[in-house]
Amino acid sequence: MQLTRWQRLGLTTAVGAVLAVGATAIVVQALEGSPEPAKTAQATDAATPAATDDPARVTPTEPAAAVEVEAAPVLSAPVAAQLDYLLAHWQLENYNSAEWGVLGENDCVNFASQAMIVRGWTMDSVWSSPKNGNAYDASAAWRSSTAFMKYIASTGKATALTDQQRDQVKVGDIVQFDWDNTGDRDHTGIVTRVEKVGETITISFAGHTLDSDYRSVDTAITVDHPGGTAYYWSVP
Repeated sequence: MQLTRWQRLGLTTAVGAVLAVGATAIVVQALEGSPEPAKTAQATDAATPAATDDPARVTPTEPAAAVEVEAAPVLSAPVAAQLDYLLAHWQLENYNSAEWGVLGENDCVNFASQAMIVRGWTMDSVWSSPKNGNAYDASAAWRSSTAFMKYIASTGKATALTDQQRDQVKVGDIVQFDWDNTGDRDHTGIVTRVEKVGETITISFAGHTLDSDYRSVDTAITVDHPGGTAYYWSVP
């Protein structure tokens, strides 16, 4: 069909109007719909936690097991006096040599005997010192660890304990050592501390030559004299 010039002009105008209206609708829809996707993105970011490579921490459900530490018993007056004497005179510069003298490099029993006098023991014909400042005038049981061992055993002044009976050892008891396991006694001291942590019992002692206030029994028989054996006298 042949269109006239005016018909063609009218058709072109109509098509242009339709296109203009469609474009306007698209623009309006875009302007009206654009905030919603932005809002959705913001809401999604707020609800989603930031990613991390750190592992999640586990909240403990049970407390760590406590190690039982046994409290030290209250010391009696005689034992407290004994301990005070030991701690006051264990160092060479504080030896009570004016009264008891010094046995050269083997003064351990002389010192332990002094502490037992402070504790309440009394001298007799076998175990004694003239207390004149000359330790060599004292009896054998006052000067020798082995003689002292035999004296205690014969008098019953204390009960013999082995190192496997540490649970019965207390502050103020006598500790003796056999460094070479020959049956005699090579060193003597007085127990100054007993620590019980769980099933472990640690004992410390004071003594002369080697001068000490809290020397470890375990160190003495493993480091100082490997293979040595400790013995105790439990004093009532």
